[in-house]
Order: sequence, then C-alpha cells, then structure tokens
Amino acid sequence: MRHGDKINNLGRKSAHRKAMLSNMACSLILHKRIATTLAKAKALRTYVEPLITKSKDDSTHSRRTVFAYLGNKEAVSMLFKDISVKVTDRPGGYTRILKTGHRLGDNADMCFIELVDFNENYTAGKAPAKAKASRRGGKKKAAETTDAKTETTESTDDSAKSE
Repeated sequence: MRHGDKINNLGRKSAHRKAMLSNMACSLILHKRIATTLAKAKALRTYVEPLITKSKDDSTHSRRTVFAYLGNKEAVSMLFKDISVKVTDRPGGYTRILKTGHRLGDNADMCFIELVDFNENYTAGKAPAKAKASRRGGKKKAAETTDAKTETTESTDDSAKSE
C-alpha cells in the first residue's frame, strides 16, 4: 500500500524516474521552456525548484550537490551563471505550468513548463511593483501625490493656452 506516499512514481522504477527527471531538468535549464505531460511537469517542478534555490549560494558544495542531481556541466554552469542571478530576490515559485490541451494519440494532458523570469511575454508588459504604503503617514503621501498631479495638470493647461 502507498499510505502517505506523496511522490508520483510516473509508472517507472526509481532509477528510470531519476534519470528522466534529471534529463528534463537539464532541458528546462538549457531551453527555459519545455513541452511535456502535466504529471511529468508537476513531478519536475518538485525536482528542479530546490536545485534553483540551492544555486543562489554559489559555493563549491552547492555546485557539487546540484551536479549530483543533474549530471550535466553545461546545465550546472548555466544554472549558476544566468538563472541564479535572475532569481536572487524571488522567494520561490521559479517555474510556471501552462496547460495546452490533450495529446492526440492517448488524450494525455499536455503542458508547457517554463522558468518564470525568462518569459518575455509576461515580464515585458509589467512594470516593477510599487512599494506598498505603510499605515502610518499614508494620508500624507497620498496628499503629496495629488498635489503633484494637480501641478502637472496646471502646467499642461498653461502650455495648451499659450499655443
């Protein structure tokens, strides 16, 4: 019985599953986006996100630990050189799963799994998040911004009158 066993075995023996997840993780790191089934993508997310977290600390020990999981020098170097730089301020959630429909042959749920910070379609349109106003002095800051807005509208009205 599989009481309390939360890992999806994907119908494979453990050696086959580890090799498959390692190859998929290397492909995800190198290509930033791969197409796969939904079950494999969910298993890959739990496999690759701790490795990305470990890559934030660029030490020999963390490089060797990640290499033990991936087994690909190019993927490890790209993870520590490019990806870890972009995700330093992100507290987790490095991957995104986008469902694409069903596979024609066996009707399996298909999806894309991608690294969040490398999708230009999502990141290009959004401005950086503004700092939240604190509860103290929130009214004062709001009053300052409305004064600044009225000054800019008055200056544009004056320039329109002069033309």
